[in-house]
Amino acid sequence: MTLWPIADVVPHSGDMSLLDRMIELDAERIVCTTTIRAGGLFSDADGGFPAWAGVELMAQSVAAWAGAHSLNEQKPIRLGFLLGTRQYECNVDRFPVGCTLRIEAERVFHDENGMGSFACRIEAAGIEANARLSVFSPPEANLFFTQAAAGTQGISHD
Repeated sequence: MTLWPIADVVPHSGDMSLLDRMIELDAERIVCTTTIRAGGLFSDADGGFPAWAGVELMAQSVAAWAGAHSLNEQKPIRLGFLLGTRQYECNVDRFPVGCTLRIEAERVFHDENGMGSFACRIEAAGIEANARLSVFSPPEANLFFTQAAAGTQGISHD
């Protein structure tokens, strides 16, 4: 499987793109890395990255897995949503500047309607975080947004 540049497989850009690169990819899992830099979007007063935002690193890794699979199958990348997180645990309060994190996401469940679950972890020297993410990638995301927008504007489809 091709290891794509992150910018090609994750829709986030600019400061919202938190991953540096994809280093492993197979049918069920992905491993990405990022180095914590001072002054980033989630930087705290000391320049570190708060551990609670590790969930976003995990979610972007799941997005990279889905995007890479779409490109490898020569299909368009579908929009996805993080529905929830279960049992996020981290042994530190923040990830320090200069630390390179290894983020792994492994598919536990995925159905044809776009629902999925991934077991995720973040690792570095002295750092360990774990969670299970629930995600949704509707087959027709454009229709999903069109219907949602119509509903918020009071347009009835009855």
